[in-house]
Amino acid sequence: MMNSPRVESPHRRAQLLAAGAASVTVCLWASAFVSIRSAGAAYSPGALALGRLLAGALVLGVVCVVRGEGLPPRGAWRGIVLSGVLWFGLYMVVLNWGEQQVDAGTAALVVNIGPILMALLAARLLGEAMPSRLVAGMAVSFAGAVAVGVSMSGDGGSSVLGVLLCLVAAVTYAGGVVAQKPALGHASALQVTTFGCLVGAVLCLPFAGQLVHDAADAPVSATLNMVYLGVFPTALAFTTWAYALARTSASRMGATTYAVPALVVLMSWLFLDEVPGLLTLAGGALCLAGVAVSRSRPRSGAATDPAVVADDVTSDTASRAEVATGNSRPCTGE
Repeated sequence: MMNSPRVESPHRRAQLLAAGAASVTVCLWASAFVSIRSAGAAYSPGALALGRLLAGALVLGVVCVVRGEGLPPRGAWRGIVLSGVLWFGLYMVVLNWGEQQVDAGTAALVVNIGPILMALLAARLLGEAMPSRLVAGMAVSFAGAVAVGVSMSGDGGSSVLGVLLCLVAAVTYAGGVVAQKPALGHASALQVTTFGCLVGAVLCLPFAGQLVHDAADAPVSATLNMVYLGVFPTALAFTTWAYALARTSASRMGATTYAVPALVVLMSWLFLDEVPGLLTLAGGALCLAGVAVSRSRPRSGAATDPAVVADDVTSDTASRAEVATGNSRPCTGE
């Protein structure tokens, strides 16, 4: 008797697509740190943020028109505007500014408070559960981020202003993600990302004069890096992030971003010839281990884990909605 071919369930397929989308996001956000080093040397913080957002909004707008996405439903606008102001606008400006005031290690350490704040806000405002595996994984990853930050710290010192700016970046990052989550219940990932990016670009328009001034003197490599930041770490990565966020909890997605420091270490080694020390390597390994723990599921009794149940319901609901409406889309095109 021949075995019938295994049919992959829509729920399992949705999980795999969400995991793939999150992986794309993490890799592209890690690559952004390499590009920011080049572009940030020639562009001021506000000008760099505006240039990046304009490039991203242009690409996203074209894709929206081609796909006939249209305007988001009314119920999505509150989350889109809040995430656009907090994450696409304020976060990008204050992070660029903060990294000019502190060394890379301090910036990495302070900004990595963001996922912890995200989990706390999601639990308070969205009612998301915080199971022991998620908390343990985030603790391990944060310890790894601390190790990476300490190992990356230079001799330049850190100003109080720089630390405060990085802290503001962490808060706006967490707030933007938590605001974005409800919007994804009303609009597609592409719509939420496109109009959030537009809101951020409008917020940064006061830096238009500085952008023109900086672009006139900037080397071609810096301008190309700014465009890269807009097309890939912004347009593509924020869309794949929104796709994955719509299918899992905000706290679990935040924990996933702890893989970024480990990838930054690897990319700096490969592309910038910055050989990592033992502490850096150990910190990167801890970051990845923590992500693995936070994303894992218990072998037995998984159905009793509130976060697992919530993720399953979210994924199953998204899959059923796509089938019912005929809107099943690949992860990078929703």
